[in-house]
Amino acid sequence: MVLDMAASGDPQRPAVTGPGGDWDIGRLARGAWALAERLRSHGASAVLYVGPNHVSYPVCLFAAAAAGVPFVPLNYRLGEGQLRSLVGSHPGALVVHDGVATVGGGVERGALLAELGDAEGPAAPDDPELVAVLLYTSGTTAEPKAAVLRHRHLLAYVFGTVEFGGAGEDEAALVAVPPYHVAGLTNVISNVYAGRRIVYLDRFDPGEWLDAVRTHGVTQAMVVPTMLARIVEHLGDTTDAAAPTLRNLSYGGARMPVPVLERAMALFPGVNFVNAYGLTETSSTIALLGPDDHRAAFESQDPAVRARLGSVGRPLPGIELEIRDEDGNPTGAGEPGLIFVRGDQVSGEYSGSTENDSEGWFATRDRGWLDPDGYLFIEGRADDTIIRGGENIAPAEIEDVLLTHPDVADVAVVGPPDEEWGQRLVGVVVPAPGTTPDPDELRRWARQRLRSSKTPDEIRLVAELPRTDTGKLLRRRVLEDLTAPL
Repeated sequence: MVLDMAASGDPQRPAVTGPGGDWDIGRLARGAWALAERLRSHGASAVLYVGPNHVSYPVCLFAAAAAGVPFVPLNYRLGEGQLRSLVGSHPGALVVHDGVATVGGGVERGALLAELGDAEGPAAPDDPELVAVLLYTSGTTAEPKAAVLRHRHLLAYVFGTVEFGGAGEDEAALVAVPPYHVAGLTNVISNVYAGRRIVYLDRFDPGEWLDAVRTHGVTQAMVVPTMLARIVEHLGDTTDAAAPTLRNLSYGGARMPVPVLERAMALFPGVNFVNAYGLTETSSTIALLGPDDHRAAFESQDPAVRARLGSVGRPLPGIELEIRDEDGNPTGAGEPGLIFVRGDQVSGEYSGSTENDSEGWFATRDRGWLDPDGYLFIEGRADDTIIRGGENIAPAEIEDVLLTHPDVADVAVVGPPDEEWGQRLVGVVVPAPGTTPDPDELRRWARQRLRSSKTPDEIRLVAELPRTDTGKLLRRRVLEDLTAPL
């Protein structure tokens, strides 16, 4: 429906640019309907997308929807064995890589999607309960599992956040997040619905990202925090990023270090910054810190308002959010606890199971708190909490303080076992380029800004921290490296 609505207006409107060519919305629609006919005629069970960003991605997404089968973008960077296992769990599926249908579903081996021909109009099933997408979670703490997003979840997100056809003719969105990330998925649906041209990068490089913004007249982009940090580092001592067409820059997917954000806001002075907090299981964004909030916090001398640069804003309309203590009772303002959400876009479902309670609440497994004005602050995953001497300590609070030190480029605080305290606090620090931080000085820095019970017992210096390609810290790996025998 989204694609059909977009194509029925101006079929020659540019829709997508990137590896695989330049397609207008009419060609995108005809290609999707043609592939959908092939999927139906050969009884394909799903469409598996295995590869980087490519113009075939939206073709496959909408073709799967029209054929009434799930679209399954897989992390092509996984090891061969794990990837083979995921592909094998979807027998009869069409597998697509770089615009080529390679196996399964009876579709011709090696058929280029661009050569499948055209078809007019979909004979799509009209059932909002059908599974639209199976999106495997990142697997940072366990084996990946498939989150189930039905058509009604994704449409609730789009209809609640995007104005149909609201983009100007000059608008273009740069997409560099990987296609197996929920942001890669919702970027397609949102931008097609808005009528905004999509510009794909098949890999992220800060210099190439900036070149793409300038070359393609990009007006908005979405990055994860590690991407923004690399862009800021690439720009060095310059005072302006020289990206005159860029109007909106959204970020999310992991915690954003406030120093990186402040530097980015100075480098992109005319740009509207947006922090989008969401999960795979919630069909993307459920809370937003908008441009006005960013400016007010950036310019404010009030510590409470300034602190909101470290928040993820307030819940979107249609999203209910509660902070609950360990006994399941709602907490008051400023009191941390577990984050629960409810709303039409919230799935909370995995293949074979659902994690919503009887009233539809989904436990995000994130810890956080709300300030008196309803701004949400994320402390991190519940599993990340360190219990030292009976006190619950959020690593994020200590990490944010250490990141304000000029010699610290990146940091993770973990809690290895301790016989006396239960867990001890260890800060694992990546030095800023050209520096060698003094661990004792970093501990003093933290002690001056935090209670003594939150001062790291030890500081270790490392060359880099393990992260997923979407910027999430692999805290389990940090702890394993720290406790591994020499």
